[in-house]
Amino acid sequence: MLDAPSPVPHDPAEPDTVPYRWHEHRSFDTWTWSCAVAIAAELRRDLSRRPRVRLLLSGGTTPAPVYRALARAPLDWSRVDVALVDERWLQPEDPDSNAWLVRQHLLRDNAAAARFEALTRPGRSIQESAAFANAHALQPATAAVLGMGEDGHTASLFPDMPDLQRSLASRLASRLAYVVVDAEGCPGARQWSKRISLTPSGLAQAQSRFLLIQGKAKREAFQQALASGDVQRWPVLIGLEGATPLEVHWYP
Repeated sequence: MLDAPSPVPHDPAEPDTVPYRWHEHRSFDTWTWSCAVAIAAELRRDLSRRPRVRLLLSGGTTPAPVYRALARAPLDWSRVDVALVDERWLQPEDPDSNAWLVRQHLLRDNAAAARFEALTRPGRSIQESAAFANAHALQPATAAVLGMGEDGHTASLFPDMPDLQRSLASRLASRLAYVVVDAEGCPGARQWSKRISLTPSGLAQAQSRFLLIQGKAKREAFQQALASGDVQRWPVLIGLEGATPLEVHWYP
C-alpha cells in the first residue's frame, strides 16, 4: 500500500471544543490515500484486539476511489464484516444500489476476503430487512464512513423529511441502529424515496466516524451546519455525536 500523504490540518470553525477534526488536502490523490490509510489504521488497531471488526460504508460517487484504495490495505480482511450506512429500497444487484457500489469498488484485491452484509434481501420486506440489520448492528462498528449532500443530508436522513423527527428521536427512544424512512418530496433522495438508514444511535456506537467531502459547496454547507446547530435542517450534524471526534476529510 502507498505511504499516507500528510494531511494539512485546518479548522474552518476553529474552537478546539468543536467535536470534529478537519483535514484539508492539497490534491485528489492525497485526499484519496489519506482517507484510505486513516480508515485502514482504525481497522488494523481493532483487529489486533478483537476476533472480528465491523466497517460501515456509504454509497455515492465521492467515496468510490477511497474504497478502491482501501481494498489494497494489507489487513486480515477475512475478519472484517462490511455493512452499509444506508440503502435505497433496491435489490443488492441493482447498479443504483449502495450494495452494488461497495461490491464494485471495495470488495476486490485484498478486501475480496471481507464478509459483506447487504441491507436488502430478495424475498424480504423492507421492515424485515431493517430488523435483520438491527440484529447485526448489536456488534458496534469500528468505523463508519459518511458522505454529505449539499443540502446537508447524510446517510438517508434528509432535511424536512417526513420521517426525520422519528429517526432522530430513536437515540432517545428505541435506540434502534436502523430504521425504514420515507424521503418522498426530498430532492436529494431523487426517485428513491423508500430507504433504510442508520440512525444517530447506530452511528454514535461506531468507535470512529469519517466524513468524506469534496468541493467548496460542501465545505460551505458543513460550515453552515456548524453555525446553525440545527440537526433537523442539517442532519449531517449527527456525525458529531459520539465518544470520539468526527474526522472530516475535505479536498477542494
